Amino acid sequence: MTNRENFLSLIRRQGYESVPVEFVLSPHLEQICKEELGTEDYQSYFGFVWRNVEDLRLRDQDTEKFKKYYKRPLAEGADIDIWGVGHEKSPNSMHMTYMRHPLEDMETLEEVQNYPYPDYAHADGTHQAEQVKRIKEQDLIAVGNMQMTIWECAWYMRSMELLFCDMMDDNEIAHFLFDKVLELSTIRAVSYAKAGVDVLFFGDDIGMQQSIMMSEGLYCEWIKPRLKKLIDTVKAINPEIVIFYHSCGFIEPFIPHLIEAGVDVLNPIQSECMDFEEIFRKYGDKISFHGTIGTQTIMPFGTPEEVKEAVWRNLDIAGPKGGLMVAPTHMLEPEVPFANVLAYVEACRTYKPKK
Repeated sequence: MTNRENFLSLIRRQGYESVPVEFVLSPHLEQICKEELGTEDYQSYFGFVWRNVEDLRLRDQDTEKFKKYYKRPLAEGADIDIWGVGHEKSPNSMHMTYMRHPLEDMETLEEVQNYPYPDYAHADGTHQAEQVKRIKEQDLIAVGNMQMTIWECAWYMRSMELLFCDMMDDNEIAHFLFDKVLELSTIRAVSYAKAGVDVLFFGDDIGMQQSIMMSEGLYCEWIKPRLKKLIDTVKAINPEIVIFYHSCGFIEPFIPHLIEAGVDVLNPIQSECMDFEEIFRKYGDKISFHGTIGTQTIMPFGTPEEVKEAVWRNLDIAGPKGGLMVAPTHMLEPEVPFANVLAYVEACRTYKPKK
């Protein structure tokens, strides 16, 4: 099999010949990788199976216009993203920020409607098809990454507490905001699909460490129908496109709903929150998985041999048909020994699917 054929066959649970490798390094580990291996491009060095295609390019990249929406000014040095969400830097983390919400002081529907949302309708997508073509010519999988798709995108702007209140009150602000986010996500997703990506990676964190973030009733009323509409739109353009979906934490009650919505691959199945063997037994004939190697436990605190054993155990659970793209469940933070990163790669390289 080619690299592309192997990946698609594994994800579709039709058998595979080799185990793809994939992970994300923190800046600290990137520097160690450069020092240890002499490379800044660890994706190419380790032979990652995919590459991201760039999102639509907004014609208006100015974020200064959002500052007026903060009655309490943002901290000095804060960044503002294209949605107007403020990110104040944390002294305790290189990449985690304190998030500020531009819609949290708004009380009327009119205020929310008049907010300057990113103008994806007039964005530039001419680069995407060429990027897809170039990636596929290298025998790689072309990915459109749209994590932060509906729920997270909405609450990042409104604040989680206020958006939950809006939802419980059936407030028109919640209806408008979710529909607006869906509208903009659909524009982005359609552009990716028409460009020919193999994978669209959606995602919203809807789980916590030991419980779901909202009731099934709220999820099925507000989030699931919009996610399904988005996926249906994409698959009407290309029925073969593979839909990945990310949510950290415990989300087992939502898995049947994600399957019904059209998700093909669920990420990351945190081992600290859910048991992969149980999840695979219940749902492995209906959906595939990406992740399962814990970044709170085994990757930072296990030995290299324990990392290998965890990789092999989960691949054995999935069996020869596949259905698992085994990988660390989140970014590998500075406390992860680089030897454990290499152990993960070696475990993938040396595993032979049982016939």
